[in-house]
Amino acid sequence: MNKKDIIKTQLTVLKLAALRDILDEALIKAEQDQISYQELLYELFNHEVKVRQQKAFKRRFKQSNLNKDKTLKNFDFSFQNSLSQREINQLLDFEWLEQAFNLIFLGPPGVGKSHMAHGLGLKAVEAGYKVIFISMDNLIKVLKTKEIIKKSQTMFKKLKKADLAIIDEFGYLPVSKAEANLFFQLITDFYEQTSIIITSNKSFSKWAEVLGDQVITTAILDRIMHHSEIFNLTGKSYRLENREKIILKSE
Repeated sequence: MNKKDIIKTQLTVLKLAALRDILDEALIKAEQDQISYQELLYELFNHEVKVRQQKAFKRRFKQSNLNKDKTLKNFDFSFQNSLSQREINQLLDFEWLEQAFNLIFLGPPGVGKSHMAHGLGLKAVEAGYKVIFISMDNLIKVLKTKEIIKKSQTMFKKLKKADLAIIDEFGYLPVSKAEANLFFQLITDFYEQTSIIITSNKSFSKWAEVLGDQVITTAILDRIMHHSEIFNLTGKSYRLENREKIILKSE
């Protein structure tokens, strides 16, 4: 076995597969271009790092349940003028996430709350954070069945390991007192440990109607709002507005 084959075997043992796969090409290029040893090593290890980062991103994205099409780039700030691009860009250093701060997006249906949550979640995934996106309805189902259904148990474990949990559509469906207690326990576990983004069509004064208990609601809000930034989105529904435009064009 020649030295090059030995090196490839060693790279396999060291689990440097990406580096091993380009070794032949890199050595030929280095000889042709008279690349220095330092430059050659840089190119090889840089390639390995990039491949690993891409694979890690794909894993994080797959686990996140995020919609890849709902990016910040695709968000129509001209339509939703109660939220500025500058405000959102200031969040992209993720200092708030490092400090386990929360973001809350309030407003009527169709104004862009979920899209914004998706967009920030995708940016967090790109930055290397573990993100989980889940609707409030599905979250309650997971909390209720995590002891008996394996799929729910798996999702619950992902939630507990996440750097950022995005809870979408809080307030669309009421929950029972038992379910509100389960939600409170999760929020307590997240408190000052995991960042949360919540989207809701209900103002805080209406949350007790959703949760069915004023005491639990107060305790939940106390924990969520302690370290948080609140965005109130206003205006017409983007979906309905565009539907009306389509109808008018077709007439």
